[in-house]
Amino acid sequence: MAELHTPRSLIVTLYGAYGRETSGSLAVAELIRLLAAVGVDAPSVRSSVSRLKRRGLLEARPTAAGAAGYALSADARQLLDDGDRRIYAHPAPRPQDGWVLAVFSVPESERSKRHVLRSRLAGLGFGTAAPGVWLAPARLHDEARHTLERLQLAPYVELFRGEHLGFAPTAEAVARWWDLPAIAKQHEDFLDRHEPVLRAWESRSSAASTDAEAWAEGDAEAAYRDYLLALDSWRRLPYADPGLPAELLPQDWPGARSAEVFGRLHGLLRDAGAGFVRGALPGTSSRPPRTTTT
Repeated sequence: MAELHTPRSLIVTLYGAYGRETSGSLAVAELIRLLAAVGVDAPSVRSSVSRLKRRGLLEARPTAAGAAGYALSADARQLLDDGDRRIYAHPAPRPQDGWVLAVFSVPESERSKRHVLRSRLAGLGFGTAAPGVWLAPARLHDEARHTLERLQLAPYVELFRGEHLGFAPTAEAVARWWDLPAIAKQHEDFLDRHEPVLRAWESRSSAASTDAEAWAEGDAEAAYRDYLLALDSWRRLPYADPGLPAELLPQDWPGARSAEVFGRLHGLLRDAGAGFVRGALPGTSSRPPRTTTT
């Protein structure tokens, strides 16, 4: 089983949550200070920054104070902007909204690209209808197009919009196209880890202001830590779970509850944790990220 919170994942989560509101560039020393709060040591931060730079997700850029630093690349910003629409929005999908289909064919001489294509479509939440035919809710079309273009995989794929006309009932077909028990288990794991955290903070909120400016320094650091860990866990889920209509899912589906828990943690802790970020990064406004409703 993969490690839950890797240094690289936490760095990307940190940039997504708090790093897009000024120049967006953070010095390595600042990253070390901010990641220490969630248990990441300095050597891990440095090696992870190097790997993210090699992957083209970070690029060298001076900080607002003129020091050497790293900022998100244009591709990484597009990735996070697309991610905002999944992570922070809570759409109410309907069966009649239809599907986006990705039909692909890759020559045998380029079989490595076939593997990349399959893994990327799976990572976007696409299910498998048949070999070479993948599908997802229609609202994911733009993000799928951006991803395929960014990875230079578009020449191998045709995208279509459509509806399911049979022969099996759509709910039965969905259970074949996606591994619903595995997705449900991810929601349940998120709830096991973070619902108790939410309950603890909500019990505290009745006795203290949740205004970020009014929180003590220790409270702000704890809010930052708990929010960053929750966000790092949650941001994977809207990709594993593409947000299928409730009518097509089992009655005890845990997705709505895990989305509610994350939404309440976001509302309670995000701006409070920004107080800790402001202390570590003077001049950072740390406004909430944009959210897009669909």
